Amino acid sequence: MRRKRAAEGGASRRDFLVTSAVAFGAAAIPARATAPARTQGARSVNTITTKDGVEIFYKDWGKGQPIVFSHGWPLSADDWDTQMLFFLKHGYRVIAHDRRGHGRSTQVGGGHDMDHYADDLAALTAHLNLKGAVHVGHSTGGGEVVRYLARHGQSRVAKAVIISAVPPLMVKTAANPGGLPKEVFDGLQAQIATNRAQFYYDFPAGPFYGYNRPGAKSSQGVIWNWWRQGMMGGAKAHYDGIVAFSQTDFTEDLKKITVPVLVMHGDDDQIVPYADSAPLSAKLLKNSTLKTYKGFPHGMPTTEADTINADLLTFLKA
Repeated sequence: MRRKRAAEGGASRRDFLVTSAVAFGAAAIPARATAPARTQGARSVNTITTKDGVEIFYKDWGKGQPIVFSHGWPLSADDWDTQMLFFLKHGYRVIAHDRRGHGRSTQVGGGHDMDHYADDLAALTAHLNLKGAVHVGHSTGGGEVVRYLARHGQSRVAKAVIISAVPPLMVKTAANPGGLPKEVFDGLQAQIATNRAQFYYDFPAGPFYGYNRPGAKSSQGVIWNWWRQGMMGGAKAHYDGIVAFSQTDFTEDLKKITVPVLVMHGDDDQIVPYADSAPLSAKLLKNSTLKTYKGFPHGMPTTEADTINADLLTFLKA
């Protein structure tokens, strides 16, 4: 997955990006919450505090039927900006949060597992008193949505969408022979522990968006935006999160879900291989639609946003 950093721009460009990320991160660290929403000068900051004292940052724009977005590892709510602007324009209320330890949420040392992720999402939906919501999760966020629906019930939910999602189970086991060897995920953790900043450039510059494929046209803006989001979060949360997304078995969760679920996946996904994910999840769900995209990469909500947004809108209106 290693790839040489583009020479264009040189050290001054890297210095600018690092300085900007530090300044942005300092501005985004939330103060101690006394209320779910508060104002700091001209900025309005929305957070909730979970029962174990973790501040969860969220965005909440517009009115109408709510769509709740759960982001992938190791990103933030910002990864959904293209979708949020699109659906806001189409009359929906759009909500996205930074998972605990990610983005602008508290860099807590523990609770980086699917149960806590689902409980945090439940706390947010209860705080906002959402009804008839559509939950959309990408990658790890797809696992978060599945665990939330199974663990907290579906009374507040109308539909769900999982995109390039980790269920049913990523790691190879005796019961899941098509999974990836545990050594793959151990390698990811090793890179987090040694040079996270470099890894967070190489990963989006290579397999995440399919930029390592012959003839692929990469976007430096997309790559650096991925890097920015990753570096905003905590190393401990990201390190533990690899275990959460790779070793959690969602088989029984999927069986409990009764609302309509759209399963979207690219067949050239190099992060969550298609054959051992989307078709198996669709089969376990009671009311699913599987939509397969030829040649699309793992990060297709970004690289193929027009197609993904149009298909999401069709599903929402169906």
